[in-house]
Amino acid sequence: MLKTVKQALFSTGLELPKWTTLGNEGAEYETRQYEPTKWVSTNLLSMKDWDSAVGTGFMRLFNYIQGNNDKKVKIDMTAPVTTYVNPGAGPACESTITVSFYVPPEHQKDPPKPTDDNVFIEERAQVTVYVRSFTGFTNAAKNQEQLLQLSEILKRDGKSFDENAYYTAGYDSPFKLFKRHNEVWLVAKE
Repeated sequence: MLKTVKQALFSTGLELPKWTTLGNEGAEYETRQYEPTKWVSTNLLSMKDWDSAVGTGFMRLFNYIQGNNDKKVKIDMTAPVTTYVNPGAGPACESTITVSFYVPPEHQKDPPKPTDDNVFIEERAQVTVYVRSFTGFTNAAKNQEQLLQLSEILKRDGKSFDENAYYTAGYDSPFKLFKRHNEVWLVAKE
């Protein structure tokens, strides 16, 4: 029941992917296992401009849910909007930033195919993530601060996780000014 209440509070009524809470380590972080799901995604390359890449990616995906797909159907907005950041090999290399919208349940089996060549349907396997939540508006610097804190806490707790790539998750419209909910996710290693 607590999970259902928490999921409802995050989304302000938007559909969310299903997860199970495996452990709640108080205010520091939560361990979640997400079920296999489909997401509509787009990749962008960026040296350091996460904010601009997310804006560009969001608009590509927004156009998809507004009917820029093979069925010309509008699809409900969902939450969260995730970004998966896979850093380049060196300090002067581009990172791959994958911006994604969760495909709502009524389209999970057969999502409309994107008509934009830069947009694709992604099938995510079941995954366990360590989640740190925070409020306010987010940006690349705030995400990095939260990721560093989460990483230090996980190392302190002896948790094993992917130290290279990470997710960010935003649950609110850009027009919501107060009580915003954001997260950073580190993928657990088995």
